[in-house]
Amino acid sequence: MPPLDEPLLPSTPCKPTPRWRMFFISALVLVAFTASYMTFVHSSQRYSNPWTNSIRSSAHIHRDNGISVLVTGAAGFIGSHVSLALKNRGDGVVGVDNFNNYYSPSLKRTRQSLLDFHGVYIVDGDINDYRLLSMLFNTVPFTHVMHLAAQVGVQYAIDNPYVYVHNNIASFITLLERCKVSNPQPAVVWASSGSVYGIQNKNNNPFSEMDRVDLPSTIYASTKRTGEEIARTYNRLHGLSITALRFFTVYGPWGRPDMAYFSFIKNILTGEPITMYRANRAKNHLHLARDFVYIDDIVKGCVASLDTSGKSTGSGGSKNGSAPYRVFNLGNGSPVTVPELVTVLEDNLKMKATKDVMDMCGNGDDSFAYVNISLAEKEIGFKPTTDLQTGLKEFVKWYLWYYGKPFDCDRT
Repeated sequence: MPPLDEPLLPSTPCKPTPRWRMFFISALVLVAFTASYMTFVHSSQRYSNPWTNSIRSSAHIHRDNGISVLVTGAAGFIGSHVSLALKNRGDGVVGVDNFNNYYSPSLKRTRQSLLDFHGVYIVDGDINDYRLLSMLFNTVPFTHVMHLAAQVGVQYAIDNPYVYVHNNIASFITLLERCKVSNPQPAVVWASSGSVYGIQNKNNNPFSEMDRVDLPSTIYASTKRTGEEIARTYNRLHGLSITALRFFTVYGPWGRPDMAYFSFIKNILTGEPITMYRANRAKNHLHLARDFVYIDDIVKGCVASLDTSGKSTGSGGSKNGSAPYRVFNLGNGSPVTVPELVTVLEDNLKMKATKDVMDMCGNGDDSFAYVNISLAEKEIGFKPTTDLQTGLKEFVKWYLWYYGKPFDCDRT
């Protein structure tokens, strides 16, 4: 081996380089060039026809003054409903979803088929892939981004925290990085969470956007709170118009199987006991209360946020002026206890539940969620109209249609 200070390939060798060595080096260069070229060709083929044709067709706007929206998490619960609502009113909609297995992807694939029937194309991909996002933005000049992709769930985060960092923080930065260099930049509306309010002694007063949000009680809530600060920074530095929507407990047809009301109806139908948690507040043993908001009302809030988002002011990553930055609570404004929820399900199913009541441990959400939605009502006209009885009736009808009775575990 030559000394460290001697070049491995001297510019003036003492001996002529043997022909076999020159041939070998040339062959290596040729192989490397060929591999690089084939990778480029494969990449181009992957994101060419009919992929681009499907994207352009899905993004076509069918109404005057319509918008073109990239919806992330489009095969998810909220994402599928928002995509369908936008498409039905004539907007251009393109979806992207990674179809992960947090819950069985079969329900997501069914939602995808439903959207495809209505002309919404969903790209099977990960928004952490900057190249994929570039292909999408180069194919369609999106006016808006509806960012709903996220790793959800509270308990799952205890054992899988890195998944939340990857899917809720890293992916959001990747998306914003691509948005900032677009010309023109799209306006961004994204899903934060009511869980950012965390542990607060509100004396049963509703959460307001003006409240401090520096005590999140879960990893999931922490990633959403981090996302809000990241969004504010991109708004300030790059002129992106950004609206954060703090969703509370969204329910309804085509919902997520990991939600409590899903397991409640399953257990009622199969005769298994329902576990209901209560909070030990000064030993008063109060039952958990949640702010349940029906999916149709949430969709109206999402669409109204897109319509009122204002314009981003940057160009190619440079800020040319201040842009809107907004945060809205989207809930129902009327908390419901878990026993009340179960009673409504029992009434709709005409069956009684077997109940196990347990004290709540300290690694989950806050025990009482009550939200002030007056700012959203004032700024975007958000006003929920679906009460719990009506909403759960629609959910039960869908559930029995989709899963049948008894419950079919393979379709979750």
